Amino acid sequence: MTDTLDIKITKTSKSRLAETDFSNLVFGRTFSDHMLVADYSDGEWKNFEIVPYGEITVSPGISALHYGQSFFEGIKAYKHADGKVSIFRPDKNAQRFNKSAERLCMPTIPEDVFLQSLAAIVDVDRDWIPGAPGHSLYIRPFMFATDQYLGVAPSKTYKYIVLLCPVGPYFTKPLRVKIETHYTRSAEGGMGFAKSSGNYGGSMFPAKKATEEGFDQLIWTDAKEHKYIEEMGAANAMFVIDGTVVTPPALDTILDGVTRDTVIQLAHDFGVPVEERKVSVDELIETARNGKLNDAFGAGTAATIAPVGSIFANGEEYFLTAPENREFSQKVLKTLDAIRYGNAPDTHGWNYLVS
Repeated sequence: MTDTLDIKITKTSKSRLAETDFSNLVFGRTFSDHMLVADYSDGEWKNFEIVPYGEITVSPGISALHYGQSFFEGIKAYKHADGKVSIFRPDKNAQRFNKSAERLCMPTIPEDVFLQSLAAIVDVDRDWIPGAPGHSLYIRPFMFATDQYLGVAPSKTYKYIVLLCPVGPYFTKPLRVKIETHYTRSAEGGMGFAKSSGNYGGSMFPAKKATEEGFDQLIWTDAKEHKYIEEMGAANAMFVIDGTVVTPPALDTILDGVTRDTVIQLAHDFGVPVEERKVSVDELIETARNGKLNDAFGAGTAATIAPVGSIFANGEEYFLTAPENREFSQKVLKTLDAIRYGNAPDTHGWNYLVS
């Protein structure tokens, strides 16, 4: 543990809280009054500041714009009934943040520094945390390279920024998903496990095509054979097959999702068997046909638990039971919400309280 992080705070002269419609929040469109910024140079992190949210000035020659050295994380903070504020499992995000940094040849941030930076900005803008059910404060830490150099080499300088967005539900209805068997999100030996900005840029075209066809999300398959399920566009893919929670293993092509890990732990708590293994497209279709696919959902920070309503594969669409009739995902969501909002014991120590 390092000493308490020295953060300079400059507050806005005019808050935008009063003009913000918290009953009509579009995910990721509304930003709080402040942001946290820091710089990396000469081998160390420095200049930690909380400043009014606003534009930043960068050179058109920074390497992030040309060679893609940039990545991010997604975390949420919650307001408890007793007024306390907590961030959900930020230590797991800190670990994944640094895993992404290492893969992209970027500097890591000590875990305690990462946690203190999140707590500091959330504390300053705690009034931006919505109190309505299903609402939260979305936290977006990100890093990008800032060297002014048109050469394919890791930058020596970087910028770290944390933004905050009050948000409601990411999805508001069961998802109509399509299994993608042509385009690829990531390949073995690549950086699918990192939250690299480039991963998301490359996924937009096939996702756009799917949307034009009437689908809400894609389910990606492996790059080599397009035979095995990997993950959904905005979340990890999870299934309940004949009473067992089944999800693809989080290896180098799949994000090691914090919500995914949480669901697995809750399944263990409930006494529900879990298998982290390959799931073939053929198996998924067969279990949907014979009624053994009891549940299917996306698990992610933004999406939380996003029920799949139907799965389209090989020209045929398979419909699942109504989400409200699914025992496992409904129990997970209810339990998860109770913990995050401080209405149930936090036996695993997942809530990081902001003092």
